[in-house]
Amino acid sequence: MILNASGCLDALTAPDVAAQLDCFVTKTVTPLPRGGNPPTRIAETAVGMLNSIGLANPGIDRFLAANLPELGALGLRLWVSVGGFSAEEYARSCALLDGRDEVEALELNLSCPNVEEAAESAAQIVAACRAATTKPLWAKLSPANWDIAASARAVEAAGADGLSLVNTIRGLALDPHTNRPRLHTATGGLSGPALKPIALAAVFQCRRVSALPIVGMGGVWNGRDAFELLAAGATHVALGTVLFGDPGAPARIAHELRVELARFGLAASQDASGIAHDHALSFQPPPAS
Repeated sequence: MILNASGCLDALTAPDVAAQLDCFVTKTVTPLPRGGNPPTRIAETAVGMLNSIGLANPGIDRFLAANLPELGALGLRLWVSVGGFSAEEYARSCALLDGRDEVEALELNLSCPNVEEAAESAAQIVAACRAATTKPLWAKLSPANWDIAASARAVEAAGADGLSLVNTIRGLALDPHTNRPRLHTATGGLSGPALKPIALAAVFQCRRVSALPIVGMGGVWNGRDAFELLAAGATHVALGTVLFGDPGAPARIAHELRVELARFGLAASQDASGIAHDHALSFQPPPAS
């Protein structure tokens, strides 16, 4: 399954792009409306993109009343990304979303680098949300955590149904003329090609210690990138920064992934999941005619 990374696509303004995905993930919704951080909020770098959006969103009440019905009308499989500043806030939003048939699953944004994070641990937040909803919960973890495998075990024990790996990692870019930070908040979340090795390591480590399904994301630009996340242990793949410049990326990458699977004699993406752990799988070129 190919999804989008939360915040990298607006299905209401780009429904044709969203329709190429197997499932659409909303931008993170918080209990109260947020205007986000002041500009400048995006800066391109040689290795990827920095963003400091700051979870700008209409708030859960407006989202439920207006945005969710519009998204439901698109006929997409839909996950809602949930954020907050305490376990109680996360749980309240999950409870409000629990009865909405439009929503297939909830992704808990436990790792945004651009806002103050909840004081509670990821496991505490997951446990509070598990008590508030019967919908599947996907825990989105931070690559800044050195022992991300321990976090994976903790959220699994707390009731998570899946892992989303990874969110952006904090970075800084300086203006070449002023030598001042290019973002208003100085630092922001780095996405794009530089994130791919970090994402691969996180997926690989978590697959070793957990049987939970994993959405792998970070630096996916082509089918080979998607294949490598699967090989490291992901069961699904999400696209992020690539969507800003290539609206045809979901269809293109899905095709390229099928070609890559065929190169190794694999029939489906699930056949590639975790092969980096299991055995060497080498490409065998066809015999010369």
